[in-house]
Amino acid sequence: MSSLPASSPASDATDNPIASALRTLATEKAGLDALAAAFANGLGAPFTAAVALINASRGRLIITGMGKSGHVGRKIAATMASTGTPAYFVHPAEASHGDLGMIQTDDVILAMSWSGETTELSDLVAYSRRFRIPLIALTSRATSTLARQADVVLALPAVDEACPNGMAPTSSTTLQIVMGDALAIALLEGRSFSRQDFGVFHPGGKLGAQLRHVREIMHVGERLPIVKTGMLMRDAIAEISSKGFGCVLVEDAGGKLAGIITDGDLRRHFSPDIATTPVDAVMSRNPRSVTPDALLASALELQERSKVTALVVVEDGAIVGLVHYLDLLRAGAA
Repeated sequence: MSSLPASSPASDATDNPIASALRTLATEKAGLDALAAAFANGLGAPFTAAVALINASRGRLIITGMGKSGHVGRKIAATMASTGTPAYFVHPAEASHGDLGMIQTDDVILAMSWSGETTELSDLVAYSRRFRIPLIALTSRATSTLARQADVVLALPAVDEACPNGMAPTSSTTLQIVMGDALAIALLEGRSFSRQDFGVFHPGGKLGAQLRHVREIMHVGERLPIVKTGMLMRDAIAEISSKGFGCVLVEDAGGKLAGIITDGDLRRHFSPDIATTPVDAVMSRNPRSVTPDALLASALELQERSKVTALVVVEDGAIVGLVHYLDLLRAGAA
């Protein structure tokens, strides 16, 4: 059995996998640098045209590609769909056996092929030309068969693959993914897609929990620990003990939030006559608060930044609820 030369990249990788990883990162970074430079050297105009074409469509963005380009295409379709651009992946080989019926005349096709000569795309490309379905080509060869047929050509720069044999798609698929992300974010920003919109498509998991609203988990009514201004600390201490939030909210005569008293405030103001001290002398004014329509992600960020465990929920200055850090934990947002 023959052995590789001691100086070969594969041998170096065996001896030093970290060096191999750094070479891979450097090679792919060089590819990304070339892509960024391409935007200033001719790629910007077709990119803008592609965004406009997808935006103007009344149908979906159909993404297609074979092999590794197909795997990347599925990821791009998922990203598009989750950020407000209706998208669907169609396998080019299956398209030739009936799946062309999934593509409608109001759609736009994004066809991905690094070489631009992928045979399996031919029937789909011909279908797009026959029925005048806009076609965007994502390829590294601006003179390829795919590029010549397309309405818009996103020509990626020719880059070295990280694979030492120059065979396994690595840098090339990285550029495809990044271009897909760039398209998705440009479309998202163009339609002012908000975090609330994002939540519609991401109801599950921690991300979905963070995109819920405070009103969905806040404590209200009899559960709220509240005392009025002018009352004594004995009343506040009793409310803290009975409600179990480690704090009590102070409300003024007009029903507005005046302050908050926490366990920490009790320790700082502790004295033999604490029970007969007015709550106004102990409370912290201007406590951290959120509105009922705030996202749980925003409430979590405010709690962590302010190092507090409870937030007052207010509406037009009035106390309407309370959300505790434990509530965020139970909701799966933290």
